Amino acid sequence: MSPNLQISRSPLSDQIKDRLLQEILAGDYPPGSRIVETRVARELGTSQAPVREALRDLEALGVIEISAFRGARVRHPSKAELLEAYGIRAELESLGARLALPRLSDADLAELQGYVEEMQRAADAGDTHTEAVADVAFHARVIQISNNHTLERVWRHLEPLSRTYITLVVPGVNRRHMADLHLPILDALRGGDPGQADEAYHLHFEAAGNMFRETWVDELLASDDGAAANGSSRPGGGRRPTRRLTAVDAAMRRRSQSGPRATARGR
Repeated sequence: MSPNLQISRSPLSDQIKDRLLQEILAGDYPPGSRIVETRVARELGTSQAPVREALRDLEALGVIEISAFRGARVRHPSKAELLEAYGIRAELESLGARLALPRLSDADLAELQGYVEEMQRAADAGDTHTEAVADVAFHARVIQISNNHTLERVWRHLEPLSRTYITLVVPGVNRRHMADLHLPILDALRGGDPGQADEAYHLHFEAAGNMFRETWVDELLASDDGAAANGSSRPGGGRRPTRRLTAVDAAMRRRSQSGPRATARGR
């Protein structure tokens, strides 16, 4: 965390939550690592109360887990859990699109187009955080236009989990392709056809889910000093962070175990 970071706008807990989420996305807090309340408060120059509230909000969003004896740790959800979230989002957001269509204005469509263009620029620049923020803004805006507060409340409990672990953390994802997956949705919204919009959303999440299915691995590899088992702290805290097993790691492991014949078959 940058030592000169200033938290200047209120509420503090929301700013701290966003800062911690950014650092999780950046890999400063890898899956399985601890987030120490007192340390965060000291680095940000705040009391522990807003940090504690921010951690509780992140726990409610499924990003971290808090236990009485182990404190707060970054979650590593399973592939099945995340794919379930995709399926639910497809249903919720297609409903939101159908409700939003009669309310969409030219200004709304221009705003959504701007988010897609921002995603594409960020993807090309390798700026994963900016891409994720624009991605979230695109989907959130359609839900907001639907003017269904119950739908929006339910959706917000799923979105940050997907944003954190699928859009950014997964290695090997083609982020420009992820940005371009929003173009059919935008075209469907412009067309004003509820059936086309419904289909576009389901195809969007199906395509994203298929990409994710090939890259996410449930395992965690402990570092050499046993940080995963003993409670790793963030990088720079004296222990090496937990390293997530990537798809490349898994493929190399399978290759070494199965021998040259399996490699030849996979070509």
